[in-house]
Amino acid sequence: MTQREEILARAFVDVADTLVADFDVVDFLTVLAMRCVELFELSEAALLLADPQRGLQVAASSSHEMYVLELFEVQHEDGPSVDCYRLGEPVLCDDLHTALARWPRFARKALDSGWTSAHALPMHLRNDLIGSLNLLRAETGSLPDTDLVAAQALADVATIGILQHRAAEEHRLLAEQLQYALHSRVAVEQAKGVLAEHTGLDMDDAFSALRQYARNHNVGLVVLAHAVVERRIPLAEIRQ
Repeated sequence: MTQREEILARAFVDVADTLVADFDVVDFLTVLAMRCVELFELSEAALLLADPQRGLQVAASSSHEMYVLELFEVQHEDGPSVDCYRLGEPVLCDDLHTALARWPRFARKALDSGWTSAHALPMHLRNDLIGSLNLLRAETGSLPDTDLVAAQALADVATIGILQHRAAEEHRLLAEQLQYALHSRVAVEQAKGVLAEHTGLDMDDAFSALRQYARNHNVGLVVLAHAVVERRIPLAEIRQ
């Protein structure tokens, strides 16, 4: 098995974990974003989910810089992820220099960060559209067709996993579960900021420290985030 095949296999194993009870949705979506970066040789990746009012929110990203960019995109309703969700179909841009008229805010901000191409894929199952997966690269040009097929497959299976988690519930309960994922992300972002401010770590390293501590101590990432924000755990211990 090649390294690429191993990464893809791990990605689908991660997705399969959504079928068990009490999976950590924030950690799962973050792992999926990171797997996409590894698998498709990207610069960054992020997943956006729709809230109950059908507005997009950033649920996971491969880095803090990507999180900020996607938050900017959502706030201004300007970018490939937003268009992908509105249209319910892939939005591919081989060169963001050519998209300055279409996405004046997003394209300029992405280019300033060194990213020159974007591929946004819908997260849907039949008529249920719950968000989009955004893939950014520093190189211009389209992803190979095989990569686009694999990325869409990951997005589709992740969608199935999220929907399956509440398959027996009414649509109202599904909306609550998605809202929980978005609220959980806010708690994690707050914890990252607290840890970064008090330990000198940058935002990405702070998030890595939180995830590692949560896994080492068998505690949910969101539970740990609330404990950090409320100062119920020594920050130095997490940094170590």
